Amino acid sequence: MNITIHYTFLPHTDAEAALGFYRDTLGFEVRQDVGYEDMRWITVGPPNQPETSIVLHPPAVDPGITEEERDVILTLIAKGAFTALTLAVDDLDALFEKLVAAGADVLQEPIDQDYGVRDCAFRDPAGNLLRINQRV
Repeated sequence: MNITIHYTFLPHTDAEAALGFYRDTLGFEVRQDVGYEDMRWITVGPPNQPETSIVLHPPAVDPGITEEERDVILTLIAKGAFTALTLAVDDLDALFEKLVAAGADVLQEPIDQDYGVRDCAFRDPAGNLLRINQRV
């Protein structure tokens, strides 16, 4: 049995800012861009991995969520405490500099962690935590 990760979901609070970050800064390709009323779902992914995608989705749109729950979710997203994604790259320092030059929200500069990983951390425009590992 061969199981792969096909989609993962990250909320966005501004579709254009999300596109600017994931497409223009990280270099992901846009695979789908679907709107419904005032909402938008954008599927992106690395060009060299067509089988793996990130769906950037409007947060807290489930009709079963109360307004209070929606506010809590949006607060957690903005703090980077709602969800996270870890990416890997061949040249961590080069990507870090590219993200800094693009004005990304830096949480941690590249460092060698005690547990054997060299990584850095950012928040995307919605506040989602992105850790980026140096591929070994």
